[in-house]
Amino acid sequence: MGAGGDGESGDHRPSDRHHGTPPGKQLGTDHAAFSALLEDSAEDLYEHAPCGYLSTLLDGTIAKINRTLLDWLGYDHGDLVGRRSFSDLLTVGGRLYHETHFAPMLRMQGEVSGIALELKARDGIRLPVLVTSTVKTGGDGRPLLIRTTVFDARDRRAYETELLRARQEAEREREELKRLNVTLQQTLLPPTLVNVPGLDVAAHYHVASTDMVGGDFYDLFPLSAGTWGLFLGDVCGKGAAAAAVTSLARYTLRAAAVYDPDPAAVLRNLNTVLNHEYNGHDPRFCTVVFGLLTPEGDRGGFRITLASGGHPPALLLRADGGADHVETPEGQLIGVLPDAHIATATVYLAAGDTLLLHTDGLTEARPDRTGHRYGDEALLDFARALAPTTASAAVAAIRDLLDTFGTGVDDDTAVLAINVPRPPSEEQP
Repeated sequence: MGAGGDGESGDHRPSDRHHGTPPGKQLGTDHAAFSALLEDSAEDLYEHAPCGYLSTLLDGTIAKINRTLLDWLGYDHGDLVGRRSFSDLLTVGGRLYHETHFAPMLRMQGEVSGIALELKARDGIRLPVLVTSTVKTGGDGRPLLIRTTVFDARDRRAYETELLRARQEAEREREELKRLNVTLQQTLLPPTLVNVPGLDVAAHYHVASTDMVGGDFYDLFPLSAGTWGLFLGDVCGKGAAAAAVTSLARYTLRAAAVYDPDPAAVLRNLNTVLNHEYNGHDPRFCTVVFGLLTPEGDRGGFRITLASGGHPPALLLRADGGADHVETPEGQLIGVLPDAHIATATVYLAAGDTLLLHTDGLTEARPDRTGHRYGDEALLDFARALAPTTASAAVAAIRDLLDTFGTGVDDDTAVLAINVPRPPSEEQP
């Protein structure tokens, strides 16, 4: 392009690198600064280095020390050179470490690097430093003196102190969060299960992590006309949001059961409430099984009608030693659809029978390194090995099983068992 164009050959503007300074003048300034650096004497570099230097005899007596270190400590040359040893400058704890660790390692290795110590200044102030020492040897390999470099570690110590304080504060907050989670979890569970005449009842809540409150819940409560309601469920997610849904679900189930105790109607009511409350950008849902317990009068035992909204099947452990799932197929999650399908089943509990309800934290646990889930079939085999049993014994066995899984349990697990006790005459010795 021509000289008047925008090409490089025609661009005579000052260089951006020199911020408008003419190239010749900038070059002269750089040369002057470089020359000034070359004129620095080795002695001046030693005396005013950004770190402390000292040389000591083999017995530790200070033979040479730079101005930087003297200024840090508040001494003059005459105060230290030929009069004091390096260990004299250390605090009591530092002196002990120097004599028992630092000096022996230096003699054996010839060099010790980056050791944190504290020097004691003339005015008594402690100066945190990092120390590196090397042994200078003569041509014959014999040690002549010790050269030591001292780095000011005050900023580093302040940083470490602040880091430790922040870590301790975070740990205190974590412990407080754990206490809050435990307290919140306790408010979501009944303090005690009600006593139902003619039934043995037991429950257990296994906490997978104290860092986050889970969404599992259960309850057993009286209804009118000698009937009882029970439920067990699992809200999706963890934390405060899940706890809010858990609380809403518990109280909705109780209130709905008083209004209409039909199990399917109770779950439809809960589904409507969750759809109404959580139908925005953050939908919430849960799996729930609700049961209505009714004594069978002269026949003895209890009739239980179960309604399930996407919940794992209950287990029925018979008095004769058999065990099977109480199937409630095609029951849909509660809170997802405006009109969820609710699956129902009715079972009869005779003397010696046990009904076991659980959340999926049990069946989705990974008990070994293969990563495979425990699964419904493994739990069924476990139940068949238990039957016949009582509610208390069944829950204790599940609790022990969960303990064997260790860290393989990554979700909370709730277990609720009800059993019709055998007459005393039929109990096994």
